[in-house]
Amino acid sequence: QVFNEIYPVWTYSYLALLFPVFLATDYLRYKPVVLLQGLSLIVTWFMLLYAQGLRAVQFLEFFYGMGTATDIAYYSYIYSVVDVNLYQKVTSYCRSATLVGYTVGSVSGQVLVSVAGWSLFSLNVISLTSIAIAFGTAWFLPMPQKSLFFHHVSSQRLSWEMKVMDCKNGSAVQDHPNVQRAPGWEDETKVPLNGEGRSAEKQEQKVDFVKVLRDLWQDFLQCYSSQTMLCWSVWWALSTCGYFQVINYVQGLWEMVLPSHSTDIYNGAVEAASTLLGAVAVFVVGHIKTSWAMWGEVALALFSFLIAAAVYIMDTVRNIWVCYASYVVFRIIYMLLITIATFQIATNLSVERYALVFGVNTFIALALQTLLTLIVVDASGLGLDIFTQFLIYASYFAAISLVFLGSGIYSITRAYRRQEQMQSRS
Repeated sequence: QVFNEIYPVWTYSYLALLFPVFLATDYLRYKPVVLLQGLSLIVTWFMLLYAQGLRAVQFLEFFYGMGTATDIAYYSYIYSVVDVNLYQKVTSYCRSATLVGYTVGSVSGQVLVSVAGWSLFSLNVISLTSIAIAFGTAWFLPMPQKSLFFHHVSSQRLSWEMKVMDCKNGSAVQDHPNVQRAPGWEDETKVPLNGEGRSAEKQEQKVDFVKVLRDLWQDFLQCYSSQTMLCWSVWWALSTCGYFQVINYVQGLWEMVLPSHSTDIYNGAVEAASTLLGAVAVFVVGHIKTSWAMWGEVALALFSFLIAAAVYIMDTVRNIWVCYASYVVFRIIYMLLITIATFQIATNLSVERYALVFGVNTFIALALQTLLTLIVVDASGLGLDIFTQFLIYASYFAAISLVFLGSGIYSITRAYRRQEQMQSRS
């Protein structure tokens, strides 16, 4: 029931709510959606503690889907209330807060269970208390006066002050020449950021919902007309789909390999280790200088194959420590590659379009994940057991590797031929 009837509800809810929440976040100017996120997570953890029965827990998953879809509001809000000169600093604060929170949560949970002998119920009480404090804090945040699409500033200011952060994957991108592009880390959503300026009454224009959608559609067509952009975006969407599936169901795989009621488990420690090592890998890749335009597709193919191998080993070697090690390798490689993909996409975009492209890529990833869940996981589809599911996920990443290997070889061959033709002409 957990694998085939409960977990899929989160995927469906996340997909259904992502685009409406994206527009609502901008229209309502962030803060109301930040509060909605806090309320959704409070409901989620309260139901996690006390809900009984299949339907109740499915309802819980819907609220969790709402909570994850509204992630966008938190990151949007931060950049809408600070000066553009502080963007780099608040980017560091956001990434550090997420890293510290995730790591402290994982490590403290592991210590409290393994050393102090706390129950999982007690850990969820701590989580609920933490979320409630965050929700209460959000009420005291000031209300932003502008946003990108519905309550926007002039195009001249936008071209200088617009900034986007890839919340899920942590890549910070800024167009102002005084701010370097710096890599970050971690999972999911893409958001518009705005600087402070003149009074909202002077900047705000009459909201035209149809015009907003029409402009978004025209930008979408123009952005994806670039072959390079399209290539990296395709890998982004395909790999993120598989990544979401693995991290969503890996706890279930570990439970089947080594039941938690029979021995001590170290899931929290493994999550913390994979996060920290992934952050280190992302930092290192930011200092690697190579021709990604030439070798990027081959690199994607090679590392996608390593991801496939890690998932396959995780599935077939029924040893919990091998599963843990494979998972750490899996997350490190994905964080590294998604950071490279983020920068490659950003270099082919004008600054106003970062939010649109990153958002579309995530939406496509969720759509593919929904399709995969419906066919492979859902009880109304094949309803496969967890080990067969992970075998399919390994095959999925192997197929991605083959596609990009063929595409990379073709691109390199074409580039060398073009270079030889230019030399012969000269």
